Amino acid sequence: MDETKPLKVVESSHVSPPPGSVPTTSLPLTFFDLPWFPLPNVQRLFFYEFPYPTLHFMETILPLLKQSLSLTLQQFFPFAANVVCPPSPGKPYIRYEDGGSSVAFTVVESPSDFRCAIADYPRDVKSLRPFAPELRTALSEAKDGTQVVLLPALAFQVTVFPNAGVCIGSSYFHVIGDGKAFMHFMKSWVDVYAAVGLEKSSLPLFNKDVIKDPIRVESFLLKMYHDWLSSLRENSGLTDVGSEVNMVRATFVLSRADVERLKQLVASQCKNEANSNQFHHVSTFVVTCALTWASLIKSKACVVNNLSYVDDADELYYFLFPFDCRNRLEFPVPSTYFGNCLKPGIVEMKKKELTGENGIVLAAKAIGSKVKEMGQSGISGAENWLPSIVEKSKTGRLISLAGSPKLRVYDTNFGWGKPRKVEVMHVESGQTISMAECRDEEGGIEVGVALNKNQMDEFVAIFGQSLKLL
Repeated sequence: MDETKPLKVVESSHVSPPPGSVPTTSLPLTFFDLPWFPLPNVQRLFFYEFPYPTLHFMETILPLLKQSLSLTLQQFFPFAANVVCPPSPGKPYIRYEDGGSSVAFTVVESPSDFRCAIADYPRDVKSLRPFAPELRTALSEAKDGTQVVLLPALAFQVTVFPNAGVCIGSSYFHVIGDGKAFMHFMKSWVDVYAAVGLEKSSLPLFNKDVIKDPIRVESFLLKMYHDWLSSLRENSGLTDVGSEVNMVRATFVLSRADVERLKQLVASQCKNEANSNQFHHVSTFVVTCALTWASLIKSKACVVNNLSYVDDADELYYFLFPFDCRNRLEFPVPSTYFGNCLKPGIVEMKKKELTGENGIVLAAKAIGSKVKEMGQSGISGAENWLPSIVEKSKTGRLISLAGSPKLRVYDTNFGWGKPRKVEVMHVESGQTISMAECRDEEGGIEVGVALNKNQMDEFVAIFGQSLKLL
């Protein structure tokens, strides 16, 4: 796909909850929200087949799409709000203004090839960037004369590929909420569009008081926030993570049969060990992460031609995955809680273990043990979560995971069929992989990866060969 092909802006507008439906409201942020300030915005692209001209979309689909979005924002008003960032010693907070807060909503037309946009095969990471909206930082003057930074929560861009498809591109500020909160919003929008409506039991819970901070992690995180805010003011805006030259992105699909064979491989080897009773968590998530992580490290080693060297064989590599804490903490946090409620799970292994013959099994054991530990540890050690990530990220040997099969991103069917493809944009940094349920088979998995061209060639070969040997 040629990224230089210009987009034609068809409509540029803003969507807000119905006037007077939501009073002006402020919400505090919790220690689960604060760590996300320095990170790039989350951009998800939902591609749908739509074999009709742009005019048909504008006349028959767009009015209801915007009306239903407005009604959904009434129930999810923080997504129409701004995050207000006052200077030190002030605390940031979410602020919704009745009649003044909204979501940027743009419709564009693209001459690009829709089939290429939804392809699984490797293509330039820059090819999808035109379909993701931007969130623009603003400055506002407070009553005392000081300037505060306003960070919008959400923006949408709908890209129409005439007579082929549409892409609903989203960009949201992670401080507002995690993937579960965002997908709760998206699925609610689908329900409103289809006139299903929202049941009371599925409405989001905005009560931030359910999050307790007995060890006062907030004070430490606020200092880091103020340091970040000073840097933001000096640099005059948010900086997205860039990507290397010659980076390509691809999607790898594991069938249900592939997943079951991986589980059997791991379970059989663990069963034969004397301490097998210490490991019981052989899930789809665990084995998929293990296969992908081991394949990534092996492919990197092949590219630099040092797989046979032993000088760095004992170096530690790290795998970071998000763990949803709802209903799993020392205090009750319901599944409908709106905001961030993730803690980091970090697994470490030596390079020689990951690249060895049993790398997948060893990685699965390590990840599975960490998942089990995370379910039992609550917020213990929360003061070390962020420093640990920062320290390990500096090594250049940290791979992080975005998404989860539990988010069910392919359940967002507006009536035109389930998405043909869902993409997470920030995998293009090369340090993040994405994961979602398989579109076409229950029990299957999709993994998104971005690497430089040479490493991608090696990864394709190693990943495929590992599946053939199962």
